[in-house]
Amino acid sequence: MKLVMAVIKPFKLDEVREALTSLGVDGLTVTEVKGFGRQKGHTEVYRGAEYAISFLPKLKIEVAVNADLTDQVVEAIQNTAKTGQIGDGKIFVYDLNKVVRIRTGEADADAL
Repeated sequence: MKLVMAVIKPFKLDEVREALTSLGVDGLTVTEVKGFGRQKGHTEVYRGAEYAISFLPKLKIEVAVNADLTDQVVEAIQNTAKTGQIGDGKIFVYDLNKVVRIRTGEADADAL
């Protein structure tokens, strides 16, 4: 089992969700986050004054999947979240040692 975590631009969420649903992914967790990478934020002008915005709004998506589906999930996120512009985000893949569904007590692959 793997946990696929991706940080993407907020307006790409619906496309990514649709792509994952088409692969048979049953659920995902989305968190609003802020951060920066190589782009180091940007500047904005408000009422004539320039402000530096260090942390940009992003979404963090977490999906737990069976190991055999990992590459397809990563590819789907990469293809749908990509704009070709700086700040498209990153994808991280972690090993999951144990998963338990709280309601039923099902464990591991049955809990996904």
